[in-house]
Amino acid sequence: MSCEALIFDVDGTLADTEEVHRQAFNLAFGACRLDWIWDAPLYCDLLRVTGGKERIASYIERLGLPATDRGCLHELIPQIHRAKNRLYRELIEVGQVKARSGVRRLMLEARNTGIRVAIASTTSPENIEPLIAAGFGREALNWFDTIATGDVVANKKPAPDIYNMALKRLGIDPARAIAVEDSAIGVASAKAAGLFTVATPNIWTRTQDFTAADLLLASLGDPGEPLAPADEARLGAPYLSLERLATLHAAARTGVAHAKAH
Repeated sequence: MSCEALIFDVDGTLADTEEVHRQAFNLAFGACRLDWIWDAPLYCDLLRVTGGKERIASYIERLGLPATDRGCLHELIPQIHRAKNRLYRELIEVGQVKARSGVRRLMLEARNTGIRVAIASTTSPENIEPLIAAGFGREALNWFDTIATGDVVANKKPAPDIYNMALKRLGIDPARAIAVEDSAIGVASAKAAGLFTVATPNIWTRTQDFTAADLLLASLGDPGEPLAPADEARLGAPYLSLERLATLHAAARTGVAHAKAH
C-alpha cells in the first residue's frame, strides 16, 4: 500500500469541539473579569486565526483601544488562555464532545492494516488526552505513533511546520502519508508539507475555500451513518473506507486522473 500513515488534525476533525472551545473562552473571560462575549458568528471568523493565544491577541487588536490598554490586555493573554484550557478540559470531561462520524473506524482500519496513525495539531498539548479519552475511550491514547501538538514549532498552520515535525518523527516521506483536516488553514498546512489531504469541514468551517483539498466530504461516514447522496455519488461509496482512500492516494501519486471530489 502506498500510504504508510494517516495524520489527523484534532479540533473539528476528530470531534466537534469548537462550540466547547467557544464556551470555554467565554467562561474564561468572565473568570478574568472581562466583559467579552464571543458569539457564534464572531467565533467563526476568529477561527481563521490559528492558536488560542493568537486568537485572543487578534480579538484585542480589533477592539480599537489605545496602545496602553492593548498592552495591558496582551499581558493578560497567558492567564486567560490557562483559564480557558482548564475550563475546556472540565467541559470535555463531563461529556460535551462526540467523535465525528467515521474517525474511529478509519483509525482502526489503519491500525489493523499496519498503517500508522498520528496527530498534527497546534492545539494545546494538555487538551489532547482528555479529548481522546472522552471521544474514543482511554485505550485510544495508545493508538497514535506520534502526537505533534502545541507551540513546538516556529510557525503554526497554515505553515507546514507541524506536519513536517510529525513526518520527521514517523520517519516517512510526505508522499506516503495522508492528512485529514477540517479547515482551509489546516488543508493549506498539510498541502504545503506535501501530503494528500482529505477535508471534512464542520459547521464552523464549511463556508471556507477547500479547493486545495484532494478530497472533500462532509464527513468520513460510517456503515450505519452513510454519506449524503451527493458525497456518496462523488466518492462512489457510502463511506470513506481505507481501501477507497488508498486507491485515491495511489492514483494521485501516479498521476492518474484521480477523483478530486469537490
